[in-house]
Amino acid sequence: MKKLSARRRHPLAAVVVLLLALAATGGLYTAFAPASKAKADDSAQSLTIEEGKKLYEVGCASCHGTGGQGTTDGPSLVGVGAAAVDFQVGTGRMPAQQPGAQVPRKKVIYSQGEIDQLAAYIASLGAGPNVPTKNEYSPEGADIAKGGELFRTNCAQCHNFTGKGGALTHGKFAPDLEGVAPRHIYEAMQTGPQNMPSFPDTTLSSKNKKDIIAYLNAVNSDETVNPGGLELGGLGPVSEGLFAWIFGLGALIAVAVWVAARTAKAKKS
Repeated sequence: MKKLSARRRHPLAAVVVLLLALAATGGLYTAFAPASKAKADDSAQSLTIEEGKKLYEVGCASCHGTGGQGTTDGPSLVGVGAAAVDFQVGTGRMPAQQPGAQVPRKKVIYSQGEIDQLAAYIASLGAGPNVPTKNEYSPEGADIAKGGELFRTNCAQCHNFTGKGGALTHGKFAPDLEGVAPRHIYEAMQTGPQNMPSFPDTTLSSKNKKDIIAYLNAVNSDETVNPGGLELGGLGPVSEGLFAWIFGLGALIAVAVWVAARTAKAKKS
């Protein structure tokens, strides 16, 4: 008993007891505590990437290469980011049915879950634009007038004034933007698909993109009333004015010829 009392009075006794208590507490926590959220998230992300890789190998590798490095049939996907995949696959442009000047929008063959898996795998190959959040592309609270100004400055040359699309060179074209999901419009501006230039945040801020989306929603809404009457596909004032001159003058000339012919016929009789 005297020896035990002497050990308890030792200056390091309290430190030893504290260390033993901490070690026991840590061991019990490790044994019974659930796995950390971060670890669970990492595991889920790894599984998503693995599933995306399987989808890629079946539907994409033949053109873009087994590691996304690209081939003569398809460009490299390293660094294009998840946003590019979400746009291209989410609008049905990929997988492409056949090579051509431009891949058109068509029916989507993957579910959104599968698209997310493909996007996660491509994003793992190299850093690139992420899929935007709803808050970034939602037109709520955006400046429609500012969006119209930005659209006419940066986009109307190809898509025309109201996003109806138009022809380009060598069989290429700017697609009609009516009915395109706001998220896909945002991603197109981010990534610059096919013939379109990209507009990163350094060129058009996230708010600018949101304003443009709001403008397109406004001009293509079923509730929009055109005060000028028939819009002629939204070709713009110059084209529509030329149309009016050609057909208006043509009609007046036709009427004048008809009147002259009737007058000449009346004189002869």
